[in-house]
Amino acid sequence: MASNPLVAKPAFVIRESGNMFAVALDGLTALPKIRVWYKEYLAQCWFIAKVTSIPVIFISIPFGMVIALQVGSLARGLGADSATGAAMVLAIVREAAPVATALLIAGAGGSAMTADLGSRKIRDEIAAMEVMAVNPIERLVAPRLLAATTVAVLLVSLVSVAGLTGGYVFNVIVQHVTAGAYFSGFTALVQIQDLISALVKSAVFGFIAAMVSCYKGLYAKGGPKGVGDAVNQGVVITFILIFFANFVMTTLYFALVPQKF
Repeated sequence: MASNPLVAKPAFVIRESGNMFAVALDGLTALPKIRVWYKEYLAQCWFIAKVTSIPVIFISIPFGMVIALQVGSLARGLGADSATGAAMVLAIVREAAPVATALLIAGAGGSAMTADLGSRKIRDEIAAMEVMAVNPIERLVAPRLLAATTVAVLLVSLVSVAGLTGGYVFNVIVQHVTAGAYFSGFTALVQIQDLISALVKSAVFGFIAAMVSCYKGLYAKGGPKGVGDAVNQGVVITFILIFFANFVMTTLYFALVPQKF
């Protein structure tokens, strides 16, 4: 009897999700052994930072200018030019910076992770490591999980500065809002919890990107075409999980942290 696809599909998704989180948990349990694989961790940090730093700046500056255009026009219509800075900080630091950082890590660093591990998989290098009693989760996955999380936390500040710089250029130079009004709004609605929230979000998003990428690479099959499919699937799944996690974390943040008005 043929299996019911309506039943098989959810079962496949649940099984794959469980395997993915199991790989991530095994990677977390290997973190205390960082002295064994710290060189790989440093190499992955450098690689992820190298391939994401410049692109994330070029994304953040025009993104900040677009937000400044929308917010500045609305604020000028309401006669509240001084609120532009506050809105910019809230939009970029709290929401845009963590998401933009995670998407760049997933698109550039994560795809490279999947391709690297997938190539090792189809060349039987992973199986050779297991035969030699070398744990591939410990040597390959754990460094990438920690590296993506670390670089995401560091990049979120770079994205915030670049986005706010773009907003400053557009608001102050183009829309002729005074620099004092722009900067005075930084503390009007923003609090330290917003920065902490951005850092926590970026760490979680970076971890998610590495988790999905490593899992899809380790379980790639079907030759070079299978590796290409794994890269594509990893990026798409990462984007979905990041936006879902962002919604959940933002909802919890507004529920637990009192806002300034």
